[in-house]
This record gives sequence, C-alpha cells and structure tokens, in this order.
Amino acid sequence: MTSTGTETITTGRPDLRTDDGDHERFAHFAERDKVTEAMVMGTPVIALCGKVWVPSRDPKKYPVCPECQRLYDLGAEGRMEEWKARQES
Repeated sequence: MTSTGTETITTGRPDLRTDDGDHERFAHFAERDKVTEAMVMGTPVIALCGKVWVPSRDPKKYPVCPECQRLYDLGAEGRMEEWKARQES
C-alpha cells in the first residue's frame, strides 16, 4: 500500500498574493512611487488599509476606499500612533 501526503514548503517570504476583494470596487491610497513602479513592473503594492494588489486601472473611475481615506485623513503621525496601538493590543 502506498501513502499519499502533502508537503508544505516554507520560504520565509511574505505572502504577497493578491486577493479578489474590493480592489475592483475602490481606489486605494499607496505610495505614489510604488504605484508607478507597480504599473510598469506588474508588482503588488500595499495600500494604507493593508490591501495588497497590482494596480492596473484608472483609480479616478472608482470611489475611494473608506479605510484608506480615514487613515489618510489622520496624517502620517496619526497613522503611526494607530498602528502602534494595534501592535500593543
């Protein structure tokens, strides 16, 4: 009798697979230079809300992600404070 099994290989790299979530419905905030690079190279970027996606569409055609907008409105210092508070809890 032969056994069948599965094997998981861990690379130590973060999982940057894009998902099929709201990227079709919202425009997200991300670093401008990263978005430009991603549009040219086809690499994923990370939005303020944590969404990982490969930008390929005109964001002006979509409403802004509410979480990205909220975090953008906090400003850089406000975002840092919130992200630190999340890590502590």
